Amino acid sequence: MAGNVSFGKVRQAAAESVGGLPRQFWWLWTSTLVNRLGAFVATFLALYLTLDRGYSASYAGLVGALYGLGGVVSSLGAGVLTDRIGRRPTLLAAQLATAVSVAILGLVTHPVAIAPVAALVGMSTNASRPAVQAMIADIVRPEDRVRAFSLNYWAINLGFAVSSTSAGLIAQYSYHLLFFGEAAMVLATALITFRKLAESQPAAAGSTTPAPGTATEAAPDSRPDGSSRISLWTVLRDRRFMVVVALNLLLATLIQQAFVSLPISMGEQGLTSTDFGTVIALNGVLIVLLQLPLTRFIQHRDPAKLLIVSALLTGYGFGLNAFAASAAFYALAVAVWTLGEMINAPTQMGLVVQLSPTHGRGRYQGVYALSWSVASLGAPLLGGAVIDHFGADTLWTASAAVGTLAALGYALLLRSMRAHPAPETEHSPAETASAERPASAEPVSAERPASAEQAPSAEVASADRPASAEAPTAPPEPAV
Repeated sequence: MAGNVSFGKVRQAAAESVGGLPRQFWWLWTSTLVNRLGAFVATFLALYLTLDRGYSASYAGLVGALYGLGGVVSSLGAGVLTDRIGRRPTLLAAQLATAVSVAILGLVTHPVAIAPVAALVGMSTNASRPAVQAMIADIVRPEDRVRAFSLNYWAINLGFAVSSTSAGLIAQYSYHLLFFGEAAMVLATALITFRKLAESQPAAAGSTTPAPGTATEAAPDSRPDGSSRISLWTVLRDRRFMVVVALNLLLATLIQQAFVSLPISMGEQGLTSTDFGTVIALNGVLIVLLQLPLTRFIQHRDPAKLLIVSALLTGYGFGLNAFAASAAFYALAVAVWTLGEMINAPTQMGLVVQLSPTHGRGRYQGVYALSWSVASLGAPLLGGAVIDHFGADTLWTASAAVGTLAALGYALLLRSMRAHPAPETEHSPAETASAERPASAEPVSAERPASAEQAPSAEVASADRPASAEAPTAPPEPAV
């Protein structure tokens, strides 16, 4: 009897985690997982350049910076393309460009050639992010978006954990296998996109030939002639949204310290690279094990409190490093900021979707992704400079202050949204009606385009009403 009860609870937990999501989401989720399973090159690029090619650490750092710069450029460009030509074409173009550029990077040997190709790899790899996030927002019901973004985030980290381990083994035999292996995996991802993913972008309002199943009435965020009013300048002038981007930049800068400043700090304590590898692996292990049950716990809770708590956990988790003198204490600190990361990722994506007008989701997602690209580019430089001039303890103390500042920023932003809620006209009437449908509505099939009715805009638990199970937070790869 007890066994039946236990099995029933497991089935219920599984249903709450993965049930009720449209088929197209699962194909998108599969493409994300396959892509991350083959993400070998970025992780081992510095080792490839220094150990296999014999270039200096300074040159490897330059190539890494160019890789990050490529991501900065593509975040904006891909966001525009996601809105202009659609999610599916942008995603396909990014995946094919990634496969080709990664293969070329494995073939070129001259330092003058490697640097620009690495920048192209960074551009193409990051170009898929706005399209993926916009597509999830299009095809998943508002009440399910916390779970959807959390599952996508979980796939990214599961793939990263497996690829990092396997890449280390593959690199012992040949670095070329890493490049060509990643190219092959990305091509497999592109095949999934081509065969299984339908275009999900709601038809532009005012179009004479709307996509099958989409609403025919004009959306409020489009011009009468059918052209979108949303531009990058529109996004940059959206003060609430740019506050979210700025707050994410603060937290992303902290998280990036784990891959540059943390090993330096541990080295100063006399700890080895093996110690660092073990400690940082805890981040991926915790995400893989706890992200799904944690999502069930947070998805119906107040997003304002979740964002504040996540910022404090992230900041003070890194702040604990100032007191660390052993691998075990550093592992404790990793556990604390990883918990903050797991809470923040899906919850903040809900806020991003809520603030993004339907026909501007690509541009909004592109600017949001830009914050991660800027953090990956600037965090190593900032962390290294602080450690060199003031010491590692100063960096970790400042991290706690940054987390506190971010928490205060979230509190003020959400309070402002309660006092002055965004006008309903930011989203189309069809989406508003769809958002009010029962959760039992028919899911979007991968074999037909998602309609505006099937792909409603996000409705994060509004600041002017309490969060509930009926209207939970609507929710980030970091990143694919």
